Amino acid sequence: MNYPKTILNLIESFKKLPGIGEKTAERLALAALNLDEEDIEIFSSSLKNGKTKIKKCEKCGSLTEETYCNICEDPKRDNSTLCVVEECKNVIQFEKVGIFKGKYHVLGALISPLDGINPENINLNSLIKRIEDESIAEIILAIKPSIEGETTALYIRKMLEGKDIKITKIAHGIPMGADIDYIDPLTLEIAMEDRTTIS
Repeated sequence: MNYPKTILNLIESFKKLPGIGEKTAERLALAALNLDEEDIEIFSSSLKNGKTKIKKCEKCGSLTEETYCNICEDPKRDNSTLCVVEECKNVIQFEKVGIFKGKYHVLGALISPLDGINPENINLNSLIKRIEDESIAEIILAIKPSIEGETTALYIRKMLEGKDIKITKIAHGIPMGADIDYIDPLTLEIAMEDRTTIS
């Protein structure tokens, strides 16, 4: 049986979300039909508000409804340490763990000339400005260990040459409890390079 046009449009709308295929979109569309009027109102207004009210923090590039995000505005955060991440969702991941007490800087993407993403296309100029204006003592590069990640890290290191700033990167390697037989060569290589001394 063919669905009515309204349901087909709803299915197509759900399919635009990442990771949602035909079957899942169909299931979500049919589930949405069973929501009561109040839930539908909340759902639709949340979608609309997400598009109209959410913007990027003018300082770090993370998500906010104001000019600056709540982390940039928090006087209790350590202003001397900046964690540089690729995407806004990475900030949320670190915040859920709750161990980092500094501030963040979101690049928005990683340098990838093959994909047309060059240094000027990512949030690098504002990073340099923050380092100069905010007396940053250390930046922690918390970006993925890929060719793009390493290229971006190298570029940032070169940009900061001669500046009195400590540059570190988060450790990458073998996850806790993983069997070495199943570790890919790149992860194994990085784990070997980033090995630490056991005292």
